[in-house]
Amino acid sequence: MDQEYIMVLTTTGNEKEAEKISKKLIEQNLGACVQILGPIKSTYSWEGELMKSEEWMCFIKTRSDKFRKVESKIKEVHSYENPEIIALPIIEGSQEYLEWVDEKVS
Repeated sequence: MDQEYIMVLTTTGNEKEAEKISKKLIEQNLGACVQILGPIKSTYSWEGELMKSEEWMCFIKTRSDKFRKVESKIKEVHSYENPEIIALPIIEGSQEYLEWVDEKVS
């Protein structure tokens, strides 16, 4: 693998927002594919309180050189004050799939 590929994860408070983020990323060629999973249950601490919420998770397949642009676009659209935006490396993948990611992400 010459390129470095990543999967960026973010959660949203509703499905509509997850769909809006995924549409923007795909339209702007920042992600090859965004999968939305939900609802999921999240438990976390926020401003000193234990919180539980229903969220939707976005799995964004892209390249590491696009992370900052993906992050910026998510923040532009996201309603959370401090959204989860993390990237996990894709250490292996089928050659055909990764070539497709390259083709879609510009």
